[in-house]
Order: sequence, then C-alpha cells, then structure tokens
Amino acid sequence: MVLYADPPPPIKPPEIKIKELANKSTYESSMMEQKTRLHAIERHRSCEVSQAILSEVENRHQHQTLEPIKSPISGCSPSVESTADTNTVHRHTVADAAWEALKKSIVHFRGQPIGTVAAIDKSQGALNYDQVFMRDFVPSALAFLMKGEPTIVKNFLLETARLQLREKMVDLFKLGQGVMPASFKVHHCNSKHKTESLLADFGETAIGRVAPVDSGLWWIILLRAYTIWTRDNSLAESPECQRAMRLILKLCLSEGFDTSPALLCADGCSMIDRRMGIYGYPIDIQALFFMALRCAVTLLKEDHNDDFVYQISRRIKALSYHLHSYYWLDFQRLNEIYRYKTEEYSETALNKFNVIPESIPDWIFDFMPSRGGYFIGNVSPARMDFRWFCLGNSIAILSSLTTGEQAEAILDLVEERWEELIGEMPMKVCYPAMENQEWQIVTGCDPKNTRWSYHNGGSWPVLLWLLVAVSVKLGRPHIARRAVEVMEKRLVKDEFPEYYDGKAGRYVGKQARKFQTWSVAGYLVAKMLLDDPSNLRAVSLTDDSHIRSAPVLKRSNSFP
Repeated sequence: MVLYADPPPPIKPPEIKIKELANKSTYESSMMEQKTRLHAIERHRSCEVSQAILSEVENRHQHQTLEPIKSPISGCSPSVESTADTNTVHRHTVADAAWEALKKSIVHFRGQPIGTVAAIDKSQGALNYDQVFMRDFVPSALAFLMKGEPTIVKNFLLETARLQLREKMVDLFKLGQGVMPASFKVHHCNSKHKTESLLADFGETAIGRVAPVDSGLWWIILLRAYTIWTRDNSLAESPECQRAMRLILKLCLSEGFDTSPALLCADGCSMIDRRMGIYGYPIDIQALFFMALRCAVTLLKEDHNDDFVYQISRRIKALSYHLHSYYWLDFQRLNEIYRYKTEEYSETALNKFNVIPESIPDWIFDFMPSRGGYFIGNVSPARMDFRWFCLGNSIAILSSLTTGEQAEAILDLVEERWEELIGEMPMKVCYPAMENQEWQIVTGCDPKNTRWSYHNGGSWPVLLWLLVAVSVKLGRPHIARRAVEVMEKRLVKDEFPEYYDGKAGRYVGKQARKFQTWSVAGYLVAKMLLDDPSNLRAVSLTDDSHIRSAPVLKRSNSFP
C-alpha cells in the first residue's frame, strides 16, 4: 500500500514593486514573510505525511503485516530529476562505503556476531578502540535492525546481561550489581584450543575510573527497539533480560540523600567521558533515564507481589515535572532568571536553587533566539549550566519528554542557530566551547578537550541520526535532508572520522580515529530513517500521557 499526499497549493509571490518600497528593510520583511509561508506549508504537508505513515505502521503492527511503506514523492521537472538522480547515485556510493566499513567492524564470539568495535584505524594504536562499547553499539544495532539482521543485536543483549552479573571491583570497593559494562572485548585464552572469553570494563580501567551510568539506560532502550522491530517478546521476557532490567532500575531508583528525582552523576559518566563539568544532574543522563523508565514499563513482567512498576511510573511523573520546571529555557524563561532575586526562604520561592543572576554567561543572551528553546545542561544548588547538549535534547523529543511546543522549539533553535550547531559538519556535542581560564579550571587543562575540539564543542557525525530522527518525528524532514547533504560532501573522503574540530566543524579532529564505527552507523541510520520514516518506530515513543500541564510557578518576592 502506498500513501499519497495532495501537493501543496501553488503560492503566488507577493506583488511587490521594489521601486515602490519605502526602504530595503520593507522589502526584506516581505521576502521573509513569503519564506515563512512556504516553510509553514512544507512543514504542514510533511507532518501530515509522517503521521500518516506512522499510523499505517501501527495498523500493520497490529495485523502482523510486513510489506514496506513508501513515502510520497511529488513530481519534479526534468532538470530537478537530473539533479536528484546525481544526488541519489552519490548517496548510494556513500552508503555502500558505510555498509562495507560497518561489516568490517563486526566482532565474533564463539562463532557468533556479538557487536562492533569502536574503530578500525590501523594508522594508530588500538588503545581501547578495539573494544565493543555499549553506547557506541547502539547506532550499529539500529542499522542492523533496520536492515533486517537482528541476530547480532540479540547476541549483544544476552552477553552483556551475563556480564552484568560479574563481580565488579575498583580497588577495594565493590560496584552495584546493576552496573552494566562500558565496554568488553574478546580474549583468546588458549590459542591451541581456541577458547574464548569476554573481558569487560565497568570503569575500573577507564580514564578517570568512572562507572558508565548511561550503559544500563542504553541497554534497556535497545532491548525495547529490538522487541518492537522483531515483534518478538521472548527475549525481553526471558529471565536473563528481566533480571538485567530490574538490577539496572533498582540501582537507579535506590533511595539516597537526593531531593530531586534526577540521577546524581560523576563527571565523565556518559558519552562525554572526560572531565567536562557535567557532574551533578546532566541533561544527557536525565533524558536517557526518562526514556529507559518509559521503555521498562512496557517490557517488565509485572509481579503482583511487588510494586516495582508502580515505583517506576511515579518516578516518570516526578522526573518529567522536575525537568519541565527547572531545565527548560526559552526567551521568556531566560528573562525571568535574569530578574531573579536571591536568598529566598519559603515554599513559594521562585528561585528555588538560589541561582545568582550575575552567574548567567554573556553568550546566552545572544544565543537565545526569540523563537526557540531547549533543556539546559544541568541544574543544582546555585548552579545552572546553560550549555546546549545535543544528546539530551534529542532524546527528550524521541522519548516524548517534551511537549509538542517544546519539541518544535528545540528544532526552531537548531534552524535559527544552524551555523553554530551544524556549521560544516553535523553536529555539535555541546555549545559553546569552554576556553581560557574556564577551560583550565573545568577540564583541568585537558589537552584533548581544547576549545572546539572533542567533547568541548566538537562536531560528532554520529549525532546525525538523532537530528534526523527528531526531524522526521516532527514532520520537518527538510532539516534532516539539509544536514545529511552537508555530511555526505566529506564523510567518505575524510574516512569516517570520530569527530571534527573548529567552531564550524571544518577540520578532522586532531586526535580523531578514522573509520569510527558509530560515525559510519550514525550515517546509515539517518539515511534509512529518511528513506523510510516507518523505521522511526524503533527509537521513538509516541505516548505522552505522562505529561501534565506546565507546572504553575507561583510568583514570590523574586520580581519587583
């Protein structure tokens, strides 16, 4: 079955006689108004098409039908078709090179595919890039699922669930049983008998000796993607996977001294695995936590003798309220924080974390557009990290943590600040970069995280799949197409580097590995999401019943 959408009605350009314009600004205003009308119609049409496709996917899921769904394609003039054919050939060339690189990265254990190594760069020493990383494998897993090869994903989930049960020690301290490994590698124990075992790293050999908080959250999200894609519940319902989920969530839901529902984390506990000032309650972890909780509710077999699922549901609502109340930032909210009073002591205090307005960085006032918004990086006592983080905001949209208006505002911000966040290579892991004394204090003079490099404002190709996913979900594929076109100009020529440096992402990273597997897989997932929007079902949660109306922030003495 093919879905068709009526072509948009022709738009007549406004009858403007330039000579009659009072001044140049009037003319530019008219052109901007016309552009906005065209943009709105494309978005409306794309959204209708995307929703129709997803609705059809849900119907097919219910009736267990497998025939592919095609996206509607409007007619083109011969010249446009010729250009489109050229672009298609180029995309196929890039995709073929990517698939070849991805297949070379596959790791086998006892004759079975079990994951993909972080990178295959023979020009540099392996270090730990020859290991299978939990977070790095996620885009690879999605690519294999969308290609119809789920076996490697199933093997990965089962083996990591078994690794979780191992005793984890750092010096004389024993880690929680629910901790998932950051990475693992195949160890050949006896070359004569060809026996193999898996060596896992739970943080005891990592830089900074930090346990990976995100590993367990990604594991649950990937289990849900496998279950949705294969329509096979047997893996999720197996004792191994049920136990793994419960151990992860019991660790995350354990009681402590926290006064918020967010997860308290050390620096370097996620994709940003070096000292970068994300200690506390980073948005990347909170968004992943929220999505993992929502996935777990659908995957856990409820035991009538405990209230575990009920605890999860309560945490979802509390976390949603907390992030909406204190992490969301737009022009109006920024203006309110700018006018905060401090030293409030009451239940009705508006400045609940006693943030000093003078601590607001100067860059945010120019960066924040009048149209747009995002979840800031971190909130803790007397501290707001105003940096923009790609992963946290993208996962917030995919998990439906955002309201509809907030999701649109995040993409509005990306469009408004395209040069800053996308530039010449999608996309910034965070913005802006730290430099000078701030860099010295926060990173400890880290030579790998200098300004606009690596985690400090570097551009990471793997993040493309997240941008494409949210663009497709919101019915704004023009954003995704534009970003993909930017990447395709260089990705193969530059040999799929790990990251790019520079304010615009112009230069291959100074220490970037070539043939970085998640750069390869991120492009492939992005391409398959654009080619077939029904693939979105593996990574997107559409039910937003947990979202309540925006919390009422009572006015206190903070404003004159």
